[in-house]
Amino acid sequence: MTTVFVDTTEIIDWPSLHRVFSRNFGFPPFYGNNLDALIDCLGYLDEPEAAMTQVHVSPGCTLTILLGGVDSFRKRCPDQFAGLQDACAFVNWRRTREHGGALVALAYHD
Repeated sequence: MTTVFVDTTEIIDWPSLHRVFSRNFGFPPFYGNNLDALIDCLGYLDEPEAAMTQVHVSPGCTLTILLGGVDSFRKRCPDQFAGLQDACAFVNWRRTREHGGALVALAYHD
């Protein structure tokens, strides 16, 4: 199983959320810094040839995003926390409709 740790203590607003995720996942230079772009990039985790992220999983596998400091993140940035949950849920909804299995899982650590 592949796990990416994201230190949410660095996230204070939308720009910092996108900066942290772009850095942790190696999104391309043209990353759009919005939830649609996040969904697009995470949707290609098992397609390295798409070059949408430098983190990859094998087809049929799930990547775990381990959110560190999640309790303070949820309180400090409720909109960003909810947006991240929604983005991951949408990636999985689309993936399960097209390919059968979830692609990302969120895990919380504090």
